[in-house]
Amino acid sequence: MESLSPNIYVHDMNNTIAFYRILGFSPVMTVPENGENPVWAMMKNGNVTLMFESFKSIEGRLPEISRTDGGSLLLYINVKDIRGLFASIKDKVTVLSGLEKTFYGATEFVIKDCNGYVLSFAEHE
Repeated sequence: MESLSPNIYVHDMNNTIAFYRILGFSPVMTVPENGENPVWAMMKNGNVTLMFESFKSIEGRLPEISRTDGGSLLLYINVKDIRGLFASIKDKVTVLSGLEKTFYGATEFVIKDCNGYVLSFAEHE
């Protein structure tokens, strides 16, 4: 195995893309390619790649994929300069837990994205 890029299903692609831009992600590719009313997008920040797909794009095709907003998924993202990242986004997102030192030595904070997913950012200093 070489990498993992989750494909996360969302209801509002434009809102999702705008939210992840706040976190420093940039779109790498969208469908359609012109980015207007996308049904799928790949976004990247450093070595972290996330894919987002609209529920509408799979309607009737994959009935196994359904959930309420947020589901039971937590994305754990390692970063550098966690304090700088926290300072730059804390007033623009829903913070669930501020900067804290964990028992295993990481400094972390936790936010909720615009789709209800939980994102935990960590720096192992």
